[in-house]
Amino acid sequence: MAAAKRISDEPAFVLHSYDWSESSLILEVFCRRQGRVALVAKGAKKPTSNFRPVLLPLQPVLVTYSLTGDGNADIHTLKGAEWVGGHVMPTGDALLSGMYLNELLLRLLARADPHPALFDAYAGVVRVLASEHGDALEAVLRSFELLLLREIGLLPGLDAQTMTLEPLKPTTRYTLVAEGGLRAASTTDRASLLGSQWQALQQALDDGASYTATLRACVPFAAELKPQLRTLLQYHCGSPMLRTRQLMIDLQAL
Repeated sequence: MAAAKRISDEPAFVLHSYDWSESSLILEVFCRRQGRVALVAKGAKKPTSNFRPVLLPLQPVLVTYSLTGDGNADIHTLKGAEWVGGHVMPTGDALLSGMYLNELLLRLLARADPHPALFDAYAGVVRVLASEHGDALEAVLRSFELLLLREIGLLPGLDAQTMTLEPLKPTTRYTLVAEGGLRAASTTDRASLLGSQWQALQQALDDGASYTATLRACVPFAAELKPQLRTLLQYHCGSPMLRTRQLMIDLQAL
C-alpha cells in the first residue's frame, strides 16, 4: 500500500462546506499551489474540534492534508488548518459579494488546476471586502471577473473584434456578448464601452501587476462592465442561475 503524501502549510480559502456525516464536513478549498481541492474534515462539527473556528469562508488559512495512493482521489483528508489572520469577516453586501465570487470559482475552476496569480488576486479582493471599501466594491468585483475569465481562457482579446479580428476604433462603442465575444454595439445592447476603454482594459490585463492595474482600469466604467461580464459568466456557468445572483435579485425586489 502506497504511503500517504502530505501537502503542508498550503495557503488556502474555504469556498464551501457541506455535511459528510454527523460529525464531519466536506470542504471545497481554493489553494494557491494546488488549485481547487476537496477535503474531508473529520470531526469538524464536534463542539471540541479545533477546526470549527478556523474553517470559515473568506478567511485566509494554511491547510495540511494527505493524499493517499497516487493522489488522484477526488477527496483528500484534512490533517490541520491554521487561521492566518489579517482581517475580519466581511459583512452585508461585501459578504454577499464574497459568496458570489466563491460560487464562480466553484462553478468555473476545474479541480487540481493551480492558478496562483488568480489566488493572489482573490486574496486581495477579500482584503478589500473586509475593509471599509466604500465605492471600491464594484471595481474590485469587475476586475476579479475579468481576471478569472482570462485565467481560464474564456475572455476574448479586448483590443479587437472577436469574429473579424479587426482592431477596435477608439471612439466607436463595442459590447461583449456571450456567444460572439466583442463586437460593434447596436442601439439594442444593454451596455457597451468605447474602443479606447476596452483597449485600456486589455493593456491592464497584460500588465505585470495585472490585479492592481486591472482594478485601476475598471474604476471609471465598472457600472457599464457589470451587465456584460455577468451575462458572459452566467453563459459559461450554464444553468441554473448562480444562487448568489438570484439572492441579490430577490433582495433588491424587497
